[in-house]
Amino acid sequence: MKELVVISGKGGTGKTSVTASFAVLAESAIVADCDVDAADLHLVLEPEEVKREEFYSGKLASIDNDACSGCGLCAEYCRFEAIKETPQGRYVIDPNNCEGCGVCVQFCPSQAIRFENRLCGEWMLSKTRRGDMAHAKLGVAAENSGKLVSTVRKNAQKLATENGVSLIIIDGPPGIGCPVIASLTGASKVLVVTEPTVSGAHDMKRVLKLARHFEISAAVCVNKWDLNADMTAAIEQTAQELGATLAGRVRYDTSVTKAQIQRKAVVETESPAAEDIRILWKNIVADI
Repeated sequence: MKELVVISGKGGTGKTSVTASFAVLAESAIVADCDVDAADLHLVLEPEEVKREEFYSGKLASIDNDACSGCGLCAEYCRFEAIKETPQGRYVIDPNNCEGCGVCVQFCPSQAIRFENRLCGEWMLSKTRRGDMAHAKLGVAAENSGKLVSTVRKNAQKLATENGVSLIIIDGPPGIGCPVIASLTGASKVLVVTEPTVSGAHDMKRVLKLARHFEISAAVCVNKWDLNADMTAAIEQTAQELGATLAGRVRYDTSVTKAQIQRKAVVETESPAAEDIRILWKNIVADI
């Protein structure tokens, strides 16, 4: 089983547009949207939900006011300032600030603080016009997105095994943090989609170094390359110096936006960018 992870280092480079087109071009593949903080692959592939489950991770403290003596030790010991005293002299915990460390539970003399599993979001299995899809949605102000990403990948791997599919295409999150690490560890190939800007070049370097740290083969694609040909050339040179291969370029094309409005992948339209992505896909398939 092969896993192709499409990442970007930064948001807004066109990563999801490329992933959606790959899902259409693949003869048989499972698609996984691991950008759980801001999932949007479903906007193009229009999945029909088959299964939905709540995702619990970590702990969340809450105070039983009937048992609370009002001593205030919990607020005193909470280093995250998640516990506040109300005008009525009661203590409440702000779930958005609670880190689930358990200090308040440990030192409460009245044992009035509950410490329950925290609901962080939900994960889904769906059918799309291009096959099965695993995806998820992280809750508002929730953490542990890396664990939710791992859950999505495991669901995608299970779908691939059950359906005899040998390729998983993953839409990874931007950046280089925990969600990205959870998306790419153990993957077969990483495609970095970047743009010809200073920030695009900077963040591409960071994510390529991350891929190299985990010894994962990486390739680079410059999206909207023709907006700054000189910067594109510099980015491609840097990518090769960091051990990445050059998978292709995608030109700037207003048809991309039009396709998104129509809830279509770029390659489901006749446009110059669509042809560029088809060439990009051929290069990636040949490499993995």
